[in-house]
Amino acid sequence: MPFIRVSYLEQQFEAHQMERISQTIMNALVQHFDVPEDDLFQVFHAHKPWEFYYSPNYLEVERSDRLLYIQITLKSGRPTKQKTSFYETLAEQLSMALPMRKEDVFVVLVDTEFEDWSFGNGVAQMLQRSIGGA
Repeated sequence: MPFIRVSYLEQQFEAHQMERISQTIMNALVQHFDVPEDDLFQVFHAHKPWEFYYSPNYLEVERSDRLLYIQITLKSGRPTKQKTSFYETLAEQLSMALPMRKEDVFVVLVDTEFEDWSFGNGVAQMLQRSIGGA
C-alpha cells in the first residue's frame, strides 16, 4: 500500500528513464517490504529550478542536479535494519538502471497506520481487511 512521490529537477530525466525509476522503486518495495506487485501508486513531479532546492554536500554526500527526492508513505512497523537495507538496495539498483549516482537518491519513509488510507469509495479498505482478519 505504499504511495510514492518522486520529485526531480525538470529536464534531468527522459520519459523512458522515469519508467525505469518507477519499476526500480517498485521492485525494491516488493523485494524488501513484500509489497504486492499490483500495489502501484506513484506520482512524479518535475520542478523548475526556482522550485527545487537542496544542499549539495549536507552530511558529506555530494549531490547533483540529478537528485531524486523519493518520498514513500507506507504502513508502519518495519524494523530499522529492513529500512536501511531498502535504502541501500534502491540506491544501488537505481544507479544501475539509469545509470545515475547513488549520492543522488534521497529517500524519506513516512510511516502511517491502516486507518490513514482510503483507496477509493470513501472506504478505509486496509482497516477493514485488518479487522476482518484478511
